[in-house]
Amino acid sequence: MDIATRWVELAALPNRGQAAVSAAIESCRLRLPFALLGPHSDHGTEFINANLVRYCAEHKVSFTRCRPYKKNDQAHVEQKTWTAVRQMVGYDRYEGEAAYRALEALYVPLRLYLNFFSPVMVLVSKERNGAKVTRRYDQAKTPYQRVLDSPHVGDEAKARLRTQYLSLNPAELLHQIEAGQEKIQVLGPPAYPFGNIRR
Repeated sequence: MDIATRWVELAALPNRGQAAVSAAIESCRLRLPFALLGPHSDHGTEFINANLVRYCAEHKVSFTRCRPYKKNDQAHVEQKTWTAVRQMVGYDRYEGEAAYRALEALYVPLRLYLNFFSPVMVLVSKERNGAKVTRRYDQAKTPYQRVLDSPHVGDEAKARLRTQYLSLNPAELLHQIEAGQEKIQVLGPPAYPFGNIRR
């Protein structure tokens, strides 16, 4: 997930090997409407490896990781993991080629729906007054709208996004998401069937 725009990319992994992770990152990088500045990972061995370090060096992007025993370093990613993955497919560990293909197919409409039609509020400030905590959020916008508002994204990329947006039908995307979830249900019972997206 991009912190500035809340743009999210999803990728299914056939395994946790170095080659599979690098291929997934490359796939996500090519789909981003802006340049990848660098991934930020946890301490999993699928990320902390020579292959990924070499990949980042070749593409001239930084590679950072969370601090040991500092779970909140991953707060933004974990929050999006909950809304974009756990609520959609649950906590079950799916294995095998069929599961990989089903997740891959589900993530295609899901990433489009989340980026183009799912508004996100970003926390602007948090004040504590005794036991009371007051949080203030900015105006709810989709990641697509945040990308269009960003001065760091080029006009050509924004034009491509506008064209893509006009080609999308949110109702059809929801239908595809539900169909994808039903296919995954056959492979094993997810914890939260159909998630929280509703027509």
